[in-house]
Amino acid sequence: MRQSARGANALNQEQTWSWRVVFESDSMCTGNLFFDSAFLPASTWTRAPKQWLGLCKVALMCVLALGGGAQAADKLVLTTGVLAPYTTPDRKGFLDQMIAAVFREAGLEAELQVFSSATARTLLNADAGIDDGEAMRIAGLEKQYPNLIRVPEALISNDFVAYATHVKTATPDWKSLEPYVVSYMIGWKIFENNVRNAKEVTQVRDADQLFGLLANGRVDLALYERWQGLQRVRDLGLKAHALEPPLARTDMFIYLHKKHEALVPRVAQALARMKANGSYQRIFDATLTSLVK
Repeated sequence: MRQSARGANALNQEQTWSWRVVFESDSMCTGNLFFDSAFLPASTWTRAPKQWLGLCKVALMCVLALGGGAQAADKLVLTTGVLAPYTTPDRKGFLDQMIAAVFREAGLEAELQVFSSATARTLLNADAGIDDGEAMRIAGLEKQYPNLIRVPEALISNDFVAYATHVKTATPDWKSLEPYVVSYMIGWKIFENNVRNAKEVTQVRDADQLFGLLANGRVDLALYERWQGLQRVRDLGLKAHALEPPLARTDMFIYLHKKHEALVPRVAQALARMKANGSYQRIFDATLTSLVK
């Protein structure tokens, strides 16, 4: 499996991985087989491309014959594109801690990898089995990504809210946004599909732009997810508040690649046990509820 640390050359590392086939087993294939284009000089390919192509085919056949991917005893790699307070550099965010704890409760080992600017790639990698799953996604992704299986126990419920500096009003529905100038990030489908008749709408690339507009008074409302918004407001020292009630609330789930289908009930049961014994709430309060204070 890939290392969790990713530097500036992450995309190049991913491209290297796409050439790599590793097989170590004494069953179905003889001996240990290792093939990696990154470790072979160009002259080798020039001299005997057919031989190496044959070796590639053998390696791929062996991996497929064994079902591919990690066994239950291996460390599973789940991916996400969300940042603080869900993930942090010191691995003390909500997802950092919860994913490790849930899988540990299930008798497994898992780690989280963060792709802050390539969230679509994480889904593609998980669906292809390059990574073992996705850490936090909405229900229904299995329709678009058939190789992913949703762990049926909800990981968390996300609130989508409007942040304001001077507006004080209730937001019981999307219609309540109509008198205001609002902004949200490009690609957030929940806002794109529901914000239709606001006074004015500005779409931005990232959260820095979103809260910059709010801080400068160029928009009345910044639409975002509750906990990430609270973290952003705190980091910026911005005097802003979330309007209530939330515009929408959506359950979020763990997804595993179908090669780990047998693990899905174990993970769901482990998450349910953590909710029942209080360990889930302790992580939630330490990483998320603390932001309210």
